[in-house]
Amino acid sequence: MAWIILIIAGLFETVWAVALKYSEGFTRLWPTVITAVAMIISLYLLAISLRTLPLGTAYTIWTGIGALGTVIYGIMVFGESKDLMKLIFIMMILGGIVGLKVVSGKGSTAGKTEQSQAVGTKSESGDHPAGRP
Repeated sequence: MAWIILIIAGLFETVWAVALKYSEGFTRLWPTVITAVAMIISLYLLAISLRTLPLGTAYTIWTGIGALGTVIYGIMVFGESKDLMKLIFIMMILGGIVGLKVVSGKGSTAGKTEQSQAVGTKSESGDHPAGRP
């Protein structure tokens, strides 16, 4: 479920980035409102997904989805460049997103236990410096 929430968060990142373009520097009311609302939703959903997903993986995938969506929208709607090198790099971002999803399921048990703990709680993995709890 966290992965689905993360994907939706990434899509909302695309929404706010596109709305930001339409807001013309926050001078147009409704695109500005859409930008703010989509930002809040996107960050909230990212935070929910971070309850169970690793920070680095989730954040990278979130920004990658937003970047892909924004580039694709720019090409399709604004007529931005779609030269071969740009498309190759877009595919590399997509490959990175898929690759991170694939390898994120292959972690140690200790890593999964620590990942699911709230910040500031004690870990039982014994990796504390000598003399400190």
